[in-house]
Amino acid sequence: MTFMAISELSLSLFMVYVLSIFSNFASLASSSSSTDTICNLTPYPTFCESNSPSSNSQGDIHEYGRFFAGKSLSSSKKFVALVSKYLYKSPSNFSNSTILALQDCHLLGDLNKDFWHKTQQSINSTNTLSSSEGEKLHNLLSATLTNHDTCLNSLHETTSSPDNDLLTHLSNGTKFYSISLAIFKRGWVNNTANKERKLAERNYHMWEQKLYEIIRIRGRKLFQFAPDNVVVSQRVVVNPDGSGNFTTINDAVVAAPNNTGVGNGFFVIHVVAGVYEEYVSIPKNKQYLMMIGDGINQTIITGNRSVVDGWTTFNSATFAVVAQGFVAINITFRNTAGAIKHQAVALRSGADLSAFYNCSFEGYQDTLYTHSLRQFYRNCDIYGTVDFIFGNAAVVLQDCNIYPRLPLQNQFNAITAQGRTDINQNTGTSIHNCSITAASDLATSNGTTKTYLGRPWKQYSRTLYMQSFMDDGLVDPEGWKAWSGDFALDTLYYAEFDNQGPGSNTSNRVTWPGYHVINATDAVNFTVANFIIGDAWLPATGVPYYADLLI
Repeated sequence: MTFMAISELSLSLFMVYVLSIFSNFASLASSSSSTDTICNLTPYPTFCESNSPSSNSQGDIHEYGRFFAGKSLSSSKKFVALVSKYLYKSPSNFSNSTILALQDCHLLGDLNKDFWHKTQQSINSTNTLSSSEGEKLHNLLSATLTNHDTCLNSLHETTSSPDNDLLTHLSNGTKFYSISLAIFKRGWVNNTANKERKLAERNYHMWEQKLYEIIRIRGRKLFQFAPDNVVVSQRVVVNPDGSGNFTTINDAVVAAPNNTGVGNGFFVIHVVAGVYEEYVSIPKNKQYLMMIGDGINQTIITGNRSVVDGWTTFNSATFAVVAQGFVAINITFRNTAGAIKHQAVALRSGADLSAFYNCSFEGYQDTLYTHSLRQFYRNCDIYGTVDFIFGNAAVVLQDCNIYPRLPLQNQFNAITAQGRTDINQNTGTSIHNCSITAASDLATSNGTTKTYLGRPWKQYSRTLYMQSFMDDGLVDPEGWKAWSGDFALDTLYYAEFDNQGPGSNTSNRVTWPGYHVINATDAVNFTVANFIIGDAWLPATGVPYYADLLI
């Protein structure tokens, strides 16, 4: 039985299956176990058994974890080599749009190679990781599946019949990654230790929360320089009039140092007020870069790429970042393609430990692509129509204003489309203490547009609204919208906790097995402190946050 078939099971059978997995866990972690027993802990037991070292071998869960991490690394290398061959040896065989999809696959496959290499280095010599290292690797392994799935999405967007070799590599890679993630989660992630560490870090940073509360009370504070408690290695200015260090944002990014750690401080780029018609991409080697504008609707980065015009959703982004530790403050990110051009991303982040403060994201369909890894958004404005906050990051949006806009005729608004594809991914969208109100064009329309809190883009879609305000006449009483038929309705996790406003009434919400009205005990798992371990990395950014639920 595989997890891929869960949507066809009753909820009771699913729970029996899950309980049977966890009943075997304790013995597996500490003693030798047969291949088939370990493989039964994974979503692909048959594939796991057929690719194990030997059908009769005995080994503990750590040995199998290391083995399948090696298989995953090998698979990622082969996939990148295959994509490179298509791109550089036979580009004339493909349309321009397919080449764009292959470029997506190459970038994402290259990231996967890095992630699996880091994982193998960390687990090859130990059965025990520190809780912070375990958390980091859990995020990286979750992202490898997201990257693979995004590559497949790009190929399907640009070609009616993707190459069979590519599809085979993607399918096998997904299975290796999923098996490795399941075994890693059970062999190396220590939940008890994590909870103890989270509590200690929350206490340690309590004094910093007083500073953040002062900032919150004062309202939106504009930083032309880095916040006082941030370490800065260098500061440069972008000004089109030539009075700064650079006239374009891209030139400033190129000048940033490569592969620096947070201990060296942030490379700060001050982007003065103006409209920047640039497509900006922050590559993986430009780590700990902080970009500060002069305010929402003052510093504007804008573009108009869209799927209708031949771009993939992934590379339609006006601004994209994959470099760890990126921080943006006081900037508007905009895609002006319009509703008629469908998928058109304003910002895409696949940057671990990335934070956005006092920013605005403007588009229609697919505005904000929270693609992967750990992200935080505070005091931001997000405008859009269909699936306008989407992706598969572990992300918390806090104190943000969410503005559904007027879509095309006969369209509905779906605020979120979360893309969790594997039950072992630690990803989801947590919307905390935000405000959901209609944008001006929707507010003055005829009132027939339906707006939903979200719909399940992928099998294990996970989204929560906590302690947020939902305006009158905006959110449909059912709250949530199905993607297609009964797809994912019993495997998704959608939840609401302690929301306010006329639209927050849950009495007429959907009755799907995966929908829940939860209490504080469950909701606390999706706070900044617990869901993205924000106490461990957000203080270095200077971005304010609430670690826990509001009292």
